[in-house]
Amino acid sequence: MAWSSLKKKGSKYHATKTLADGIMFDSKREADRWMELKLLEKTGWISNLQRQVKYELIPPLKKSGEKTERAVFYIADFVYEENGETIVEDCKGMRTREYRIKRKLMIWRYGIWIKET
Repeated sequence: MAWSSLKKKGSKYHATKTLADGIMFDSKREADRWMELKLLEKTGWISNLQRQVKYELIPPLKKSGEKTERAVFYIADFVYEENGETIVEDCKGMRTREYRIKRKLMIWRYGIWIKET
């Protein structure tokens, strides 16, 4: 067996999974942002902070007698209220093609512009 196959492979986008506040985050950037948002919520600048909020972008599709196409979802890193407005936020290191399409679908379907941090 080759030595390289024994090495642990890194993340596709070089993100490091990080534990913060008892939660495992996909990246250090996301974990740091969570801690910032928790502090903002504690001080009253924002409210109703949530993680991993799921939005249906395209419902499941079925053609009579054929295979069903699964629904398409966007999962926001964070959602919170700021000055009476709902903010949907995503920690982005890399804007993938899939993300760019889902971002546009969020605008089209819900009128929500994603805040990228």
